[in-house]
Parts: sequence; structure tokens; C-alpha cells
Amino acid sequence: MKSDQEARAVAAFQRLPDLIANDSDLLRLGRYLTIEFMVEIGSVPFYLSIDRGRLAAMERGPQLMRPWIFAVRGTEEAWSRFWQPIPEPGWHDIFALMKRQAVRVEGDLRPFMANLQYIKNLLAAPRRIFTEC
Repeated sequence: MKSDQEARAVAAFQRLPDLIANDSDLLRLGRYLTIEFMVEIGSVPFYLSIDRGRLAAMERGPQLMRPWIFAVRGTEEAWSRFWQPIPEPGWHDIFALMKRQAVRVEGDLRPFMANLQYIKNLLAAPRRIFTEC
């Protein structure tokens, strides 16, 4: 890992399964979503498998030839600022981060856009604990 900031962001994201396990709103939003996608925090990739809104699996680290439908890649600074309990303006939303060029979304954007609120809520879940890490 490159920095302490990246280590803190990675540690926060690794707690995602516990954070969203019983989130009834998230399960309702994702009830029709079954997909594999990647989230990259700095230089650390995470592969998420969603099955009808539930996080079925999350694997860390580079994996040769691992398929994903879309990827959300961001700098450790972007995720660290996005996960503050009350983020500053311009760091509060995935699209704001994209506008700053701190995050990019690539791949097939149709499932990303069709399930946008689910993805945004899932990615914002570490806000609940980021300051603890």
C-alpha cells in the first residue's frame, strides 16, 4: 500500500459486508440486481459479487482475468473524503468525485445507471465507520 490514508480507506471498505448485511433499504433497492463489479481504492482492487441485492462475496487484491461488468476506480484521497460523516461539497457524491476526476467509472454503464441509488448507497456505507479506522 502506498500510504496510511490508503490503508485506512482499505480497512474501512473491508468492513463493507458487516455494514450492509442487514440493510433492508439496500436489499429492497437491489432486489433485482445480480452482478459482478470492481471497486478500486487507490491501488487495491475489490471484486464484489451481488446476488439479488445481497453481497454474496467480496475478494480483495488483483486477480488475473477476473471478470467484472463495471469498475469504480478512485484515489485513496477521494474515498477518504467521500467517507467522512459529512463530506465537504464536491466530495459528497460519486458524480461530484467524477467531476473532480478523482473517481472514474468504466465498463458497461447500463447496470450502473439502472441501479444507481443502490450503488451509491453501497459505496457510501463506510461513512458509518470511517473515522473509527
